[in-house]
Amino acid sequence: MAPGILSDGIATNDARVNEHAPQPFKPTGVLDKFEYEDSTPIIGREFPKLNIVDDLLNASNADELLRELAVTISRRGVVFFRAQDNLTNDLQKQLVHRLGQLTGKPSTSTLHIHPVLNNTNEFGVQDAEISTISSEARKQIFATAYQAENKRKYDAAQWHSDIQFEPAPADYTSLRLTTLPRDDRGVPVGGDTLWASGYELYDRFSAPYRRFLEGLSARFTGDGFIRAAEQNPEKVKIHEGPRGSDGNVGRALAAVHPVVRTNPVTGWKSVFAVGPFPKRVVELNVDESEELLGRLVALVAGCHDLQVRFRWRNENDLAIWDNRSAFHSATFDYDALGERFGNRAVGIGEKPFYDPNSKSRTEALAQEIEEKQKQKQTQAEVKKVPRSQEKVQEAVEKAPEVRVEGRAVEEVV
Repeated sequence: MAPGILSDGIATNDARVNEHAPQPFKPTGVLDKFEYEDSTPIIGREFPKLNIVDDLLNASNADELLRELAVTISRRGVVFFRAQDNLTNDLQKQLVHRLGQLTGKPSTSTLHIHPVLNNTNEFGVQDAEISTISSEARKQIFATAYQAENKRKYDAAQWHSDIQFEPAPADYTSLRLTTLPRDDRGVPVGGDTLWASGYELYDRFSAPYRRFLEGLSARFTGDGFIRAAEQNPEKVKIHEGPRGSDGNVGRALAAVHPVVRTNPVTGWKSVFAVGPFPKRVVELNVDESEELLGRLVALVAGCHDLQVRFRWRNENDLAIWDNRSAFHSATFDYDALGERFGNRAVGIGEKPFYDPNSKSRTEALAQEIEEKQKQKQTQAEVKKVPRSQEKVQEAVEKAPEVRVEGRAVEEVV
């Protein structure tokens, strides 16, 4: 079914169920030569010494390495790198776009131009495809929300996946901080970012509840950006598009997507409707929708064992994550510690879909372990075959065939 438009102008994704999804990618191990550590059992991986420009982008087998990096990001949710001082804005954009290209994103998808955070000239970044992450800009653009009496409550509500309100939302996002808040000794502190696993969130539910979620879709809207433009029209203007895809146009900033989507890179199911952008579950009444969406956010915010927290220690530390199956939240605890500033590049992926043949992360990893165990068992059995028996078997296979009284026999000398 083709995408359509609801009567209120919201783009719909009628192809919510995709029974012909692309085959997922399997890790090859080509990145195992680089030192790394998993941040938690569930989510996050850090490459403490890898330099993206020298070791990946400029490598002779760059496509192979970058494809494996994309697969790693999609499986681990988010991947971290330290002090990428030679990564320019252009190279950061190239990196994010190639991650999507090498894992099958639509040819019509490029890099996102944020509807609000795209006028970066005053911050020295003259590129609409680079979104500036600035504590000062946040105060200016979202002045009303920032000045709310209960700022901590506002800050705690920031768990989200990037640009879910677009008909074709984000695949990979990269964030590189260039200015860090510091304490009175000059040590970077504050402004940590947290990520949470949508795969693990899905796995937390019982099988009947998963099936219930899989049958739902939700309306996603970027109404906060629309309000910011209405309240501060001189400072905030909405870019009407295209915003990285021909379908990402207009001022509505709204779309309908499945509550549970399949990540095409891994083939794993993830809860998607988390954060301030999903406003209404289409198939439920208002009270039921509010209860369900509130529960999903509460689980993400309240379950620390499906989260990872990253401390920005150096200028040009870099995080790259997959928005299809990971949520993130900044920590606004640094008002008295100086500015926090960074450059973000966001790739555009496919229109979200749910593949009924896809698996949960737990199911898929269990299957991978079983396959590896079978492979090891087969290899062990081969090694047990005596060498003399192998020679006899080889001779039997090579022996010429003769006929004796109408029957075939083998000559074995």
